Amino acid sequence: MRLVIGLGNPGKKYDHTRHNAGFMALDFWQKKMDWPEFKEEKKFFALVAVGKIGREKIVLAKPTTYMNDSGTAVRALIDFYKIKPEQVIIIQDDKDIAIGKIKVQIGRSDAGHNGIKSLISHLGTNAFVRIRIGIAPTDPRQLGVTSYFVLHDFTHDEMLVLKNVFNNVVKELEKVVRS
Repeated sequence: MRLVIGLGNPGKKYDHTRHNAGFMALDFWQKKMDWPEFKEEKKFFALVAVGKIGREKIVLAKPTTYMNDSGTAVRALIDFYKIKPEQVIIIQDDKDIAIGKIKVQIGRSDAGHNGIKSLISHLGTNAFVRIRIGIAPTDPRQLGVTSYFVLHDFTHDEMLVLKNVFNNVVKELEKVVRS
């Protein structure tokens, strides 16, 4: 069993913001796999969809807490499914990686990402897989204040780049799940 968490903020106003790259990638994978739609599960503080790859059960979750409290939802899911943090895959945005790029890592620091800080705090470990989606602008002067930048929508051109990025995220997810 694997738990795949997309990080983001709930609500329509955040749907296409840079901070919701994790939600967007999870939505892309759920549709590509033709898995059931996400349903709200209040006991998990998350929207959840369940599918399978081969015999492996995959639980997809998008926390309904805000980014800074993502750990609450992940802790509830881990406790319910009785899985280890090593069985968790987190998909997140990363302002320090160029748009169009991704990085897959295990056991890294939070690097200032508040969602990851919350996860590490609630789980007591950083031993989960992270797929980091680059959201850094091509011109670093556009970054400005981080909180302002991440809570604004992707541009049209950035959305075009993300379609390819999400295909790469899916490839990485499938590699990790099959490993």
